[in-house]
Formats: sequence, structure tokens, C-alpha cells
Amino acid sequence: MVFVNEVAGIRDLPQAFYHLPGNVDGMTMVDWVFAGFLFIVGMSIPFALNHRIKSGDDQKTLLMHILLRTFGLLVLGVFMVNAEGGHHEESMLIPKALWALMIYPAAILIWNKYHSGIKPSPWLYRGLGILILVVLAILYRGGEHGELGMTPRWWGILGLIGWAYLFSSLFYLLSKGKIQMVLIAILLCLAIYILGHIDTYNVPSWFSIFRPYGSHATHTGIALSGVILSLILFETRYKSDLPTLLRRSIAWLGFLFLMGFALRPFFHISKNGATPSWGMYSSMFSVLAFLVIYWIIDIKKQDSWAKIFQPAGANPLLTYIIPFILWALYDLFNFYPLPGEYKTGILGLVYCILYAFFVLWLVRILNKMNIRLQL
Repeated sequence: MVFVNEVAGIRDLPQAFYHLPGNVDGMTMVDWVFAGFLFIVGMSIPFALNHRIKSGDDQKTLLMHILLRTFGLLVLGVFMVNAEGGHHEESMLIPKALWALMIYPAAILIWNKYHSGIKPSPWLYRGLGILILVVLAILYRGGEHGELGMTPRWWGILGLIGWAYLFSSLFYLLSKGKIQMVLIAILLCLAIYILGHIDTYNVPSWFSIFRPYGSHATHTGIALSGVILSLILFETRYKSDLPTLLRRSIAWLGFLFLMGFALRPFFHISKNGATPSWGMYSSMFSVLAFLVIYWIIDIKKQDSWAKIFQPAGANPLLTYIIPFILWALYDLFNFYPLPGEYKTGILGLVYCILYAFFVLWLVRILNKMNIRLQL
């Protein structure tokens, strides 16, 4: 995600490095990345919730944890979206770049994982972070005439992940970890999108009520596809020998391909449209990517090459927001490290690769400083 967000500003690269327009039937590597995020969220859900259940969390506590985590992602997503656009800077008391920059210290104060025994109380730091966000919300002006208040023009990447996490977690709890029930939930997600987007056919007009929820349904379906792969490979009740587990995983990959293939004539592949064909094909690629990495690391025990990515794996939310902190700094000081004439072709691509590793290096340093975000 860090790489593809930065490469979007580089000119004259092959189409594979850019999002395809929404009216084009197809997808690139870049169109898959967000779906990969959602798939990973889904894979983590059985591990995270089962760990909490084993630690003694009852259903009420578990539900509160899910709701608070979702709320945190939605709040951060809305602030980040309003930092990107929709503001009316002339009506704001501080520069928009400074307003955007202040979001992230507040987020770190609120969601940092404080070590035990820290003085003063972690709640003092969290309270300060909440106060900063409240002040930023009051200072914000948007629209054409500088009206008070932020609006969720869209939820942002983190907000969309938050909604998918919420619905996937609830479906998982209701399914009690049964693959058949999770599969039914995926089919329900597909049905919600389909019912809201078949206005070209002779269907009841009330089906249109599903349209606003189609994107969320597709995103949830991707996350639930990750849930199923976790259950196949790691759930105790489905435990089997390695060849059987791999066959089941490949069968799941094949099912996702067939679903995407069957839906494509009716809903073409489009990341921007969050179409079900895009969701199923993206899930298929995610299964394939995970199986390759699983084979290399867990089966063949070749993991030394992956250690460079360990800081991001241990602190993914901080890794995601660091580029936004840097972009706010660039905007505030009217500076960008790569001159405009070099933001093109191979030179620009090499810069983006180096930039991604620079972010990893920053995360490693911040990890050592005990800055670890955990919603």
C-alpha cells in the first residue's frame, strides 16, 4: 500500500502500476492491494477473536471490543478523508497542512500500546489525543463557503476496512467458526450487491435499497474469504495432514475463480465499483499469494528474507499512516524530496521502492521507541 500510493504520482509507467478507470473491465496489481488488505483482516479475525475467547472474554466484552475497534477505524478514516479534500482553507484558522499533520500525533496518543508501569497514566495521553481531535474537528471548515463540520464524503481506506471488519467479525461470531456458515455469509454479501445493481432487469423497484451497501458487501465478502482460508489451514476442528489442507485451499481458490468468472459478464471487474467479480478474483489472488508465502516460510522454513518486513507486520497501522505524515510535512513546507522533472519512468519507480523501504526503516525505529499502534 505504501508503494502503490507513492507510485500513483509517478508519470509514464506501464498501466500495471496504476488503477484502471472504473469503466474498464479489468484489474491491475494496484487494484488488488486494497483487497489484499481486506483479505488479511479476514484471516486475522479467527486468531484474534479465538484468543480473546480463550482469555475469558464473554460475548458482551467481545462485542464491545469489535465496536470500539470499528469506531476507531471510522474516526481515523473520516479525519484522513477530510484532510485530503473538501476543506475550505481560507476559512480555517490554521493551514490545512498543519491541520492534517496534527491528526497523527493525536492518533498515536490515543491508540499507542503503552507498556505497563508508564507514568503518568496512559489515559492522560489518550485524553490529550482525544482533545486534539475534538479541537481539529471544531477548527475544520469545508464546502464551498467554509461551513463548520467534517463530512464522510467517503470513509477512507481505514473506514472501509473498519466496516468490513465489523460485519466479518459479527458473521464469524454468528457462524461459530463453521466454514459452511461463513460461505453462506459470503453468498449473502454477493446477493446484497447483485440485488442493488440489477436495475436494468425487470425487478421490483425496492431492490434499489441495497445499492448504497453494495461496496461494503463486496469488501466484507473479501474479508470473509480470508476468514475461510484461516479456518481451512489453522482451525483445530478442520485439522488434517498438509496435502489435504493444501488441496482444500486450492479448492477454495478454484471456487473463488469460478464465482468471479460467473459474475463477470453481469458485473465487470472494477475496483472503483467494488464489483463482486473484482472481489472474488482479488480473493483468489490473495489465496494464491498466501499459499506461496506459506509454502516458502512455514513449509520450507525460508524466512530470513522476510525479516525486513517484520516491523510493518508488527505495527501495520503506524506503517500505513507514516506516508500521510510525510505528505502533510511536504505540503506544510512546500517541499517534495523528488523534483518534479524526475517523477517519471524508471527513476521515479526506483524512488518509490526506496521510499517504501525508508518507511520500513522509520517503523523499525519507532518500534524501538515503543510507539506501537493498536486499535
